[in-house]
Amino acid sequence: MTDFLQFGLGERIEKALTDANYTVPTPIQRQAIPILMKGHDLLGIAQTGTGKTAAFALPSLDYLSQTYKPLKGRTSRMLVLAPTRELASQIAESFRTYGKYLRLTISTAFGGVPIGRQIRALQRGVDILVATPGRLIDLVDQSALDLSQVELFVLDEADQMLDLGFIHALRRIVRILPKKRQSLFFSATMPPAIAELAGQFLTDPQKVEVKPQATTAERVAQHVIHVNASEKQALLTIMLQDLGAEMDRGLVFSRTKHGADRVVRHLKGAGIAAEAIHGNKSQPQRERALGLFRSGEVKILVATDIAARGIDVPGVSHVFNFELPNVPEQYVHRIGRTARAGREGIAIALVSDGDERTYLRDIERLIRQKLEPMPLPENFLTRAAALAKPVARTDGKSGDQRGFSHGERRDGRRDGGHRGGPGGHRGERSGGGERREGDREGQRRHFGAPKPKYSAKPTHGGGNSGSRGNPGGGQRRQGR
Repeated sequence: MTDFLQFGLGERIEKALTDANYTVPTPIQRQAIPILMKGHDLLGIAQTGTGKTAAFALPSLDYLSQTYKPLKGRTSRMLVLAPTRELASQIAESFRTYGKYLRLTISTAFGGVPIGRQIRALQRGVDILVATPGRLIDLVDQSALDLSQVELFVLDEADQMLDLGFIHALRRIVRILPKKRQSLFFSATMPPAIAELAGQFLTDPQKVEVKPQATTAERVAQHVIHVNASEKQALLTIMLQDLGAEMDRGLVFSRTKHGADRVVRHLKGAGIAAEAIHGNKSQPQRERALGLFRSGEVKILVATDIAARGIDVPGVSHVFNFELPNVPEQYVHRIGRTARAGREGIAIALVSDGDERTYLRDIERLIRQKLEPMPLPENFLTRAAALAKPVARTDGKSGDQRGFSHGERRDGRRDGGHRGGPGGHRGERSGGGERREGDREGQRRHFGAPKPKYSAKPTHGGGNSGSRGNPGGGQRRQGR
């Protein structure tokens, strides 16, 4: 199959794909769509960015539009579960894009917004509901949602569901769902716990796998810089300053919510526009940060692993692992945010001594390759010393209200700013401490010298594309 025309999707879906400039299916779309059009259950192993949302959305929209029926109040014909509100919003938006010429209703349900609004949206029933497990259970417990009419069920990012502790909610949901349904189950990895969960949801599933487990995208150049923990913030700041216009957008990963906020404060103090997204942010704050990032008004987004699920922003050229994850598979998820749609990307890990050395070895063992070492920027220590430094807290205030001093500006003046500086943070250990000066001397070469390592230029076209429509598309479902 070379384009979407050969799938036999309905004419209105084909028209929407043409509008979205979809021309060539991705590998998972080529494998999964024919299986789903026949009504089989599906077990899909695919990393983020492979086009799996379209793989399940297109045949589902085709089925729902051809079997149109009046909705009962508080019911849904299709249920999609996602681990985070960002991913739920993204999936719902994809359904709206592909189904914009269909008379189907689409709704979302997740935390961070008033539940009353979601209850009202469900009163007349919806064709497609995209939800997070926690809010779904809340709606069921309040008798605001009846799952007895679900015909299509999708569990997306199953591995993340388990990481977030949703296993008990998922087991309860599977007991509530009707036994006669088509079920789709997607995960980036397939450890035993995920395989066991899949067995509870699926019946005689067909399996598709588009990449070997825990392999990273081929177009991502992966690098590591060894640096003291106390110098990480200065290193990140200087790297971003050096990149300048060479970087389209950069995604920075922090292990903690407070750490993400701290990184943003330092970057803003250095004059770099950045926003944070994590679980402590309200939904409007998260949407605002994502909007600024998508528009390019803010080029740096600092995120935790949980909040990053569902971030699908074109043009992310760089991923920075400010702190390595202690779960190697998370590294695969992180760098999958770049090198999408045929483009190339750069992933840079900032690694200090101690535990992070162990995390690095675990990651390299999992992905079966070594991260390429990268030197520190030229004159790193001098430039780091000139960055903003925190001063003693004297006013009894906290956060951004504290006073901070900045290094000398080029015009000789000094000014105030946000909390910043290359120094370490409270509770953060530097691992093996300062390395000997002689060991560092060889790393003080210009950071941008190896150009192919430092910047990525878009190359190949394609990606999640699609095509023109076929006015056909009769009934093709068996075994539902």
